[in-house]
Amino acid sequence: MQFLDFEKPLEDIYNQILKLRELSIKNQVDVSGSIAELEAALVSTRKNIYDNLTAWQRVQVSRHPERPYTLYYIEKVFSNFQELYGDRQVKDDKALVAGMAEIDGMPVMVMGHQKGINTKMRQMRNFGMANPEGYRKALRLMKLAEKFNRPIITLIDTPGAFPGIEAEERGQAEAIARNLFEMVNMKVPVICIIIGEGASGGALGIGVGDKVSMLENTWYTVISPESCSSILWRSWNFKEKAAEQLKLTSKDMAEFGLVDDVIPEPVGGAHADPETMAATLKEYILESLAELNKLTPDQRIDARIEKFSKMGFYDEVEM
Repeated sequence: MQFLDFEKPLEDIYNQILKLRELSIKNQVDVSGSIAELEAALVSTRKNIYDNLTAWQRVQVSRHPERPYTLYYIEKVFSNFQELYGDRQVKDDKALVAGMAEIDGMPVMVMGHQKGINTKMRQMRNFGMANPEGYRKALRLMKLAEKFNRPIITLIDTPGAFPGIEAEERGQAEAIARNLFEMVNMKVPVICIIIGEGASGGALGIGVGDKVSMLENTWYTVISPESCSSILWRSWNFKEKAAEQLKLTSKDMAEFGLVDDVIPEPVGGAHADPETMAATLKEYILESLAELNKLTPDQRIDARIEKFSKMGFYDEVEM
């Protein structure tokens, strides 16, 4: 089990529990009472910490190395997943996985960013940063889903679209812009859920839907706190301040009306109890699909356009 820097009190209690268990096995001593007290203290301390997280701490939780990624949720929430590959132009982008699946017997198209669970896999997945071909693959499969009347589920977890020069040469901006336009006009239900990091155009490229929701300990904004800090203060040392100023948490996004729902996580984050998190996510998807399936395609498209048109605010100044 890995602990974040602000979870030091949890790590201390956890280590005490491990030592007591080792002592019990080694010396055949009954220390169940002491272990029970420490386990209760662990639960209480974790709740106290997670009830008072700062914006930067939520960013850290969203990046926890043990946090469930897209492929975990596909395995636990969906069945009969058949991955589909390639954009039919350049290649297959491993940073964005997609394919046909079922949820409680209902056929759907599911896709999302995949960061990788170890160093080798992270390199292969490009740390969840998709190239243009990833977004073009996503659009190709969305169109396929529309053809066969399958709802679309997207799981967003990316530090941003890949910023390399080769990605720009192949039309990164155009690929993302095209997806924004096409997703607004999809005739099938579209549910977008931020499961980790939701950064900039990388998130928006598969983030336009009837429902745009966030897990509790995720973030969604135009730029990462580190990059914002480096631009404004010429240093990454102000990333905590940048996180607060960006108003990037799920609570902030809900208050701004930029997301429809905030999906609660288990105490300690999704990584503390992945199976419960997957069950909660499945329940949310099924409830949302039941709601959206009552509407006609035209009603969903009109509602999407209205929702995104109302985002943001401005003042008109007379000249």
